[in-house]
Amino acid sequence: MFQKLFGIMLVIAAFTLPTSANDRADVSEVLDQLHTHAGNAAWDQYFALYTSDSTFLGTDVSERWDKATFQAYAKQTNGWIYKMRERHIDFTPDGNTAWFDEVLDSLNYGTSRGTGVLVRTDNGWKITQYHLVFPIPNDIAGSVTQQIQAYEARLK
Repeated sequence: MFQKLFGIMLVIAAFTLPTSANDRADVSEVLDQLHTHAGNAAWDQYFALYTSDSTFLGTDVSERWDKATFQAYAKQTNGWIYKMRERHIDFTPDGNTAWFDEVLDSLNYGTSRGTGVLVRTDNGWKITQYHLVFPIPNDIAGSVTQQIQAYEARLK
C-alpha cells in the first residue's frame, strides 16, 4: 500500500512542479530566437513569438504598442541587432508565467535592457510584454533627466 501511495505522490509531484530546467531553457530559447529574428528582419518568425494581445514598450515614452502597431513599425525596418550579455528568468509559483530581464549590447545604442513577461501556451512559451530601455548610469542620470524635461517642455 505504501509503495502504491508513494508512486501516486511522485506522479502528482511530477505534474505539479511549477518549473524545471527545461522551462528556463525554453524561455531562454524564445528570447534568443527573438533577437535572432530581429537581427535578420524575419518578421513573421519574430512576431510568432508574441501572443496576439501582446504589448511592446519601446524606449520612447510614446511607444506603447499593441502587436499590430509594433508589426507595422517593424516591417518598415531592416531589423535591429541586440546581443544578450546577461539574462535572469523567474517564474510564478504555478509555473505558467515567466518574467525576465536581460542586459543587451547594441551597435547603435550600446548597453540597453530588455524586460518582459512570457506565458505558457498550448504552442509553447509566448511573449506577452516586452520592454526595451536604455539604462542610465546614476552618475549622469541628473543631466539626462534634465535633457528629457527640457525636451518635453518644448513639446508643450
